[in-house]
Amino acid sequence: MFKAILITKDDAGYKAALQTIDEAVLPAGDVTVRVEWSTLNYKDALAITGRSPVVRRFPMVPGIDFAGTVVESANAAWQAGDKVILNGWGVGETHCGGLAEVARVKGEWLLALPIAFTARQAMAIGTAGYTAMLCVLALEKHGIGPTKGEILVTGASGGVGSVAIALLARLGYTVVASTGRTAEADYLKALGASQVMDRSELSAPGKPIGKERWAGVIDTVGSHTLANACATTQYRGAVAACGLAGGMDFPASVAPFILRNVTLYGIDSVMAPLNVRQEAWQRLARDLDITKLEAITREISLSETIAVATELLEGKVRGRVVVDVKR
Repeated sequence: MFKAILITKDDAGYKAALQTIDEAVLPAGDVTVRVEWSTLNYKDALAITGRSPVVRRFPMVPGIDFAGTVVESANAAWQAGDKVILNGWGVGETHCGGLAEVARVKGEWLLALPIAFTARQAMAIGTAGYTAMLCVLALEKHGIGPTKGEILVTGASGGVGSVAIALLARLGYTVVASTGRTAEADYLKALGASQVMDRSELSAPGKPIGKERWAGVIDTVGSHTLANACATTQYRGAVAACGLAGGMDFPASVAPFILRNVTLYGIDSVMAPLNVRQEAWQRLARDLDITKLEAITREISLSETIAVATELLEGKVRGRVVVDVKR
């Protein structure tokens, strides 16, 4: 028996609650992990509150990532005592996830915990930080270096945005942070943003194409924000889109793509292949300033998770939330 956040759906409705459950609830998998740390991401908050149909199988333990220690393995790649992390693969959506003291998963979904990080630090980075690194890699591979010009980061106060700013600044880029919480300007500048702009400058319907400004963009918002970011990206620039906090629609024109040769990269962290994940975590170990993690991170207990999920969706949470599943 172990503690977990369990989501159920029946005639009484949709409900998330902290419960003590049996391992028999867990789905099939060839590796069992004693979870030490998990996180609360935007997708987890949607799952817990039921505000979006993230969960597609019930009952479900949410939590799209975790770090912990292998306690039992039938997979040749892992043995008891190995320190591991997991991001994505449908965990917390179709397969019980990390907001629990125990997880049972497929061994091929796991990565070894990078030696540069503790389990808590790896989850302070979490799926959000790993996604931010995938976005940075996309811009780099497009040929956008620090001398090309400004990089726009939207949804800057969130988890992906916060880590993206820290990474880009460490790599020498000039970063402009777009946020709906301009009171967080000092926080964003401490992470490395050179300028903070109100999201209202991008969130309203705009022109099909505007004045060139951005060498590259990391967008976590979608909708009009993404459309306006594309419309103001420089010739042969690139936009890495990884989120939809502002909506799933994309009310844009083809003009930036056919007149300025702008490239729009879709960034998927959930099903990314092993080599892509390994590269991202290797670069995080090299390029992320660990001293900035604490400023980005808020720690909560498993019992606080449901309440904080609502705060997150209301825009009251900045940076990353790590969950100590042991309390």
